[in-house]
Amino acid sequence: MYDPLLNEKRGPDDRAMWLAALGLMAIGAAFIYSATFLPMARTAWYKQLYLHQVVCYGLGVVAAVALGRQEYGRLVRWAAVYYWVAVLLLVAVYILGAVHHGGKRWINLAGFSAQPSEFAKIAFILWLGSYLSRPEDELRKGKVFLGVLGYTALPFFLILKEPDLGSALVFLAISITMMFAAGVSGRMLGALVGVLGLLVAIAVVAVLFMPSALKVLTPYQKKNVLTFFGRDRSYNVEQALISVGSGGLTGKGWTQGTQHALGFLPSAGAHNDFIFSVIAEEEGFVGSVVVLALYAVLLFSGIKIASQARDHLGSLLAVGVVTLLFCHVFINIGMNIRIMPVTGIPLPLLSYGGSSVVCSLIAIGILHNVHIYRRSY
Repeated sequence: MYDPLLNEKRGPDDRAMWLAALGLMAIGAAFIYSATFLPMARTAWYKQLYLHQVVCYGLGVVAAVALGRQEYGRLVRWAAVYYWVAVLLLVAVYILGAVHHGGKRWINLAGFSAQPSEFAKIAFILWLGSYLSRPEDELRKGKVFLGVLGYTALPFFLILKEPDLGSALVFLAISITMMFAAGVSGRMLGALVGVLGLLVAIAVVAVLFMPSALKVLTPYQKKNVLTFFGRDRSYNVEQALISVGSGGLTGKGWTQGTQHALGFLPSAGAHNDFIFSVIAEEEGFVGSVVVLALYAVLLFSGIKIASQARDHLGSLLAVGVVTLLFCHVFINIGMNIRIMPVTGIPLPLLSYGGSSVVCSLIAIGILHNVHIYRRSY
């Protein structure tokens, strides 16, 4: 638990982590411009999507820096409030939410759209870190394990019903990883992973041999699942693969990509879900490796911060943030190269979207906070 005697700043900021984040933001702004400069050619300059993204970067950086000024032990004192407010916002989606691309995931307020599921991920990490910061003998008890499952299930099913399977699965990944890092009973975790594995196996069998079972999914989800298993064709996925492959070693050059310029990649997806395909086409293998390297720096910085945290709470918060960022990177890039089904998960700091950008930077701000108050040895 939080010890006020440890409330002392230690050491400089992690410059490598921030440089990687700044590099990703610069790439994100540049390629959102590239992906949208033709469709937005006749739009007023202040309505350009890349400028909106830059504004969101600014808001996210301010939020991240503000987090660094508030010691994380004090921050999580309000973790339960953050969690329940996030749950209420997820419920509000069903009342006030707007439908986009077949999903009811956004709330429109005063001309702005917010995606509560993104903020719920941050609230969930803070609450779970607080909940699991307890003595080892308590962590071995079944009631703690069941408590975590309950707190995970609530946002999981609310988000699953939007429907947003990708974000719902991220909650599961964060929950399992943080429980493992906290020291929850390996027997209980093994049983949970076994049950989940069995459900996945049943789902795969249903897709391959009993397609009628997919009637529980929306038509959009059904098509994505069948495409992933090669039982259907998705124009968007095929064009994304062509974009990645056509870039070659060094790409066609910035703003020279033809897949999105000629409309093969959908204008509604080129700058968000398929931004990696745009980068791969225009900057080729080299550009793709640069992006992956920046993410690697970000993730390994987070792992280092977790290992150097001064207490169990700091370590758990860092582990939760690293898991969140890794899941988004793996799922998004995976769907661009067809090793994962299309789920609408944004690529952190690269995909267009205010909620995603601000929350990604808040997550990095949490790492920044844990790093500032780390051990001195």
